[in-house]
Amino acid sequence: RGRDPLIAFVATLGYSRASWVRFTNNERADTLSTCLAQAFVYFGGVPQHVLFDNAGTIVIERDAYGEGQHRWHGQMLALADTYGFAPRLCRPYRAKTKGKVERFNGYLKGSFCVPLAATLRQAGLRLDVEAANAHVGRWLTEVANSRIHGTTGERPDRRMISEHSALLPLPELHRPTLLPIDVNRHQRVMPLESLQHPLSVYNALLEARA
Repeated sequence: RGRDPLIAFVATLGYSRASWVRFTNNERADTLSTCLAQAFVYFGGVPQHVLFDNAGTIVIERDAYGEGQHRWHGQMLALADTYGFAPRLCRPYRAKTKGKVERFNGYLKGSFCVPLAATLRQAGLRLDVEAANAHVGRWLTEVANSRIHGTTGERPDRRMISEHSALLPLPELHRPTLLPIDVNRHQRVMPLESLQHPLSVYNALLEARA
């Protein structure tokens, strides 16, 4: 990760496979909460259940009060209460439960991060959080969510239209603006060679259930 990390928050809806991405330079609990709230705004609603990995910014202790009774991080509980979703955890060592996001991570790196880094390098620039966030919105609209998905055989953005009816409404007083998170315009950028290593990703897999 180095001193100037490029961290991708990825949220993927379970039915449509529509995804949302935000790049940050930290993995704090408040950053996770802000990114997740922004994802809800992008999707236009809140899934009834949200599936997470077992990161310390999400859960303090798994099965702390019995099987399936976890001790959640305080900020996660507050966010769940505000937006009305039920948090759930992936089963440890079972990649299948978060496979939708894991597969998208590789696609994000190969289709977006590496090509953008190469383009910026030709202009004498490097890929950093600010540059990544400036370009990822268009990539999501024109490429990721409009492609024919390998599993569903359909475009995620079109399937998301029917999925929207299963989402909970956004709370009126909690609509965060879609701005870069904790980014200093003058900070050092991530070395290009870091792109050869896996991105550090919050694996928040959103499962909308009717």
